[in-house]
Amino acid sequence: MAKNEATVSESQIMADVTAGHPAPVYLLTGEESYYIDQLSDFFENNVVPVEFRDFDQTVVYGRDVTMVNVVSMANRYPMMSPYQLVMVKEAQDIGVAANGSESDKSWDRLVSYLEKPSDKTILVLCYRNKKLDKRSKAYQAIKKAGVCYERAKLYDSDVPTWISKYVRSNNRTITEKAAMMLFEAVGNALGKLSNELDKMFLIVKEGQGIDDKVVERNVGISKDYNIFELQNAIGRKDVVRCNKIVNYFADNPKAGPMPVIVANLYSYLLKVMMYHQLLDKSPSAAATVLGVNPYFVKDYAMVARNYSLPKLAACIGYVYDADKRSKGIHNSGTVADSEILRELVFKIIH
Repeated sequence: MAKNEATVSESQIMADVTAGHPAPVYLLTGEESYYIDQLSDFFENNVVPVEFRDFDQTVVYGRDVTMVNVVSMANRYPMMSPYQLVMVKEAQDIGVAANGSESDKSWDRLVSYLEKPSDKTILVLCYRNKKLDKRSKAYQAIKKAGVCYERAKLYDSDVPTWISKYVRSNNRTITEKAAMMLFEAVGNALGKLSNELDKMFLIVKEGQGIDDKVVERNVGISKDYNIFELQNAIGRKDVVRCNKIVNYFADNPKAGPMPVIVANLYSYLLKVMMYHQLLDKSPSAAATVLGVNPYFVKDYAMVARNYSLPKLAACIGYVYDADKRSKGIHNSGTVADSEILRELVFKIIH
């Protein structure tokens, strides 16, 4: 049986199952569904031999079953295989009434089963985009009898690193600028990011690299009008270029969503402030502290010459205020995001 612990890695779960030491129950939960989907695919493809799946593999959706049904399925014995697989996708919908209310007692039905679970059943509960209450009897019973796996969404600052690791795991490389552009265009949904990268892998063969031009061609990013170019124009205090990009975003809101712009500018300005205060500004030392490729350190040095520490502090305040206004705070709703962005950029570069 797999080791009981509050959280385990995907690789540990896969290794235990492959070695023939599965737990009787797995709860796959959290706000990041990419890894839940990966694990559910693994279970579907690796527990029951393909020729026996009609007999010993049951996959249902939470909205279509009750916990009584699930327990009944789990109590069956496999007909042809060492184990039967019972998987509930969208398990968060079990016990949810038509009016959207949720019955906590529906999950209590699982508790008595888990006091003595079948050693011939692997029960997998895919609880997506939310968490089962860790104080509940059901969660505690699953934790005691099997494995509770949880994945939170990555912080935005960690997404470019995830992109680079994913690319390397597929025997390719990606430039830091390309990773940032992809993140800015797609966001932090790992499933969407992996889909976009998988499409690029059809063009960029193993051993080759993905640069910003590949991302531009394949993800529909404008070569000249994107968040990365706005950031660079702000760093240079290029008024004309800033205005052109802001006008483009005003006409094409999907090309520059306000939440993405705000997050990007905040991170960018904060790194320039950090650079200002470094005692050792050598490319290697600065790159380590800033978490960037040494190649980009010269860009931060240039921006630091254009913006003093007090000015940067004020700029971060402008970004914070723009973020609040775009979310309706101190904004009656009459000021569009495009105008908030225009005002923000004006304040930063002047």
